Amino acid sequence: MIDILTRIVFESWEVLLQSAPFILFGFFIAGLLKAFVGPEFISKNLGSGKTSDIFKASLLGVPIPLCSCGVIPAAAQLRQQGASKGATTSFLISTPETGVDSIAVTYALLDPIMTILRPVAAFFTAVIAGIMVDRGEKKNGHTSPLIPDAILFQHDHNHGHTHDHSHDKEQSCSDSSCCSGCGCEESEAPSTFMGKISNGMKYSFGNLLQDIGTWFIFGVILAGMFGALIPDGFIERNLGDGFLPLLIMLAAAVPLYVCATASTPIAAALALKGLSPGAALVFLLAGPATNAASFTVVAKLLGKRSAFIYLGTIIVCSLALGMLTNWVYYSLGLSITDWVQSGAEDVHGLFYTISAILLVGLIAVPKTISIIKGNSGSAHSH
Repeated sequence: MIDILTRIVFESWEVLLQSAPFILFGFFIAGLLKAFVGPEFISKNLGSGKTSDIFKASLLGVPIPLCSCGVIPAAAQLRQQGASKGATTSFLISTPETGVDSIAVTYALLDPIMTILRPVAAFFTAVIAGIMVDRGEKKNGHTSPLIPDAILFQHDHNHGHTHDHSHDKEQSCSDSSCCSGCGCEESEAPSTFMGKISNGMKYSFGNLLQDIGTWFIFGVILAGMFGALIPDGFIERNLGDGFLPLLIMLAAAVPLYVCATASTPIAAALALKGLSPGAALVFLLAGPATNAASFTVVAKLLGKRSAFIYLGTIIVCSLALGMLTNWVYYSLGLSITDWVQSGAEDVHGLFYTISAILLVGLIAVPKTISIIKGNSGSAHSH
């Protein structure tokens, strides 16, 4: 038992070493996005009702690091400010499926090909879904009216319920149950360049890292368990590299709550054990964009018809793109496993170790302080 635990810790540490510098870089870029690409910019570019809005919404969603529940209030705000259902659907898909942080970690843990394919696949899926939703609305004679203030949702992924925050002009981001980027904004945005930078970094390495970081550590530990317990080549020998692994990954990903960053080490660990690149991509696409808790909220935000188009498009596109990815790798003679193994050999330097320790500290210290304050408050209340 001790030997198994030791191997899990070792494998988890190896994954953390590989990814830490890249995830820190990703959060730095996320801070810059927060500082200079505000919600007003996004809303102004998605309200014309044209098909071009769908492409812009898909493109704008790609770098933004929001999870599948954190994107709900942001998408609701877009609908309130005039975005079509199609554009909103595109934003709902491309945003959680990828982000600057998960793109950076994909390069660290997988390979350059998957680093490119992942955001391209997310963009393509989002565009297809948006177009289908808008065509469905027009076919049924719906005018896609603006949603009322009462449907500006705040979704709690831990409890699976929604709240009306239409009158909460100043929201607090101190609630740790709020998932990343839950639409919490500062009451007054800074006007100076350095002020914007500071505000963006506080958000990125504060609230955003606290939420995504916790799930990322969970993904690292799960990847360590896969690395320690699953023999090399086990998945390939027992499941093959055809369509079946894609279906299995889809069945596991759709109901599961896992953000884009946390899904990456899991996919990398499975790829190292023989999972095909296409099946890994299916998990990377379907896992972050779908989960049972947020689907009901999407249905209320977009309507049941659009919500099922949203889910169906993710499923069909994930499988189709997974098959295409397998074809690309096999036709070019590429091996995702060889790249993952080679990348793991160069991560024992001081830079990687310091990055890993820094990342763990940025996640653990605020959590620990919050727990201590919470326990102290409980003690005083009694």
